Amino acid sequence: MDYRPLGRTGVSVSPLCLGAMMFGAYGNADHDDAIKIIHRALDAGINFIDTADVYSGGESEQIVGKALTGGRREDVVLATKVGLPLGDDPNRRGTSRRWITEAVEGSLRRLGTDRIDLYQVHRLDTSVDVDETLGVLSDLVRAGKIRMFGASSVPASQIAEAREAADRRGRERFRTEQPPYSLLVRAAEYDVLPTCLRHGMGVLTYSPLAGGWLTGRYRKGREVAGPGSVARQRRFPGAYDATAPANAAKLEAADALGALADEAGLSLVQMAIAFVVRHPAVTSAIVGPRTMDHLESYLAADGVELPADVLDRIDGIVPPGHTVNVADNMWHTATPALEAASRRR
Repeated sequence: MDYRPLGRTGVSVSPLCLGAMMFGAYGNADHDDAIKIIHRALDAGINFIDTADVYSGGESEQIVGKALTGGRREDVVLATKVGLPLGDDPNRRGTSRRWITEAVEGSLRRLGTDRIDLYQVHRLDTSVDVDETLGVLSDLVRAGKIRMFGASSVPASQIAEAREAADRRGRERFRTEQPPYSLLVRAAEYDVLPTCLRHGMGVLTYSPLAGGWLTGRYRKGREVAGPGSVARQRRFPGAYDATAPANAAKLEAADALGALADEAGLSLVQMAIAFVVRHPAVTSAIVGPRTMDHLESYLAADGVELPADVLDRIDGIVPPGHTVNVADNMWHTATPALEAASRRR
């Protein structure tokens, strides 16, 4: 497996990043099985793991921590996230100094490590001045508890604003961005990816299989079934209802992309992941297996190159910069100002 520079951080990572969201009650609750999946990924050459304090209420971090015992921690670039609510307490969320200072200690303890390589803001908290967030994160870098920090689902304008604020106040900068990006969700190509490329930021994209729509299971004439995890079914009610107009459009596109992959002699998973990692701004695509079979299908995408004619045909199905279902841009959780209702009034 080849390795790529994570922006201008001086750190090199694999083009596939192991996402740990599905480890724990949210997906695979068998810790021993999840640890085997992590070890298989590491043995295959993946050296980048992404998790978050909120995944299965911290259980994901615990599983990752157990998997990295016995000397495996040193060879891994370990990333986690902070910001989404941990319970009902209104102060156990967000990006204030108070919460980040407390949350990082919890993540370090669950991960069983003395430092986090990449600490990411899961969402920018609009109720907190970005300078406060940059300030506490910079202090954590200087204290050696984290080595660098980044953000997730931040629009290009806020990336630029945060960079300006960091320079003005002598803070460390966000070094990475984690946007949604796939064959069906291409809005990041319009502004976010060019901005990250221009500023030398590393990019680890999430949901390259568009929440399962690009696994190859969603084709015309087949029953559209949702995710296998009960927890995910509860979290995303109606997300796989084929009668909904937005989902019908996704099914149409997924079917066309699946047919194109068949013609190219690839699985749709291979084509989907290869498409994401070929973008010049993208460092690594986060793949989140729940089972060993899932992981093996993702590993099969390593080294796949898409020829120009295939890329042109992809653009004919989902144009550059276009997202089939705008809800998949995650603006409702990250940037409400970009939602249709906010833009028109």
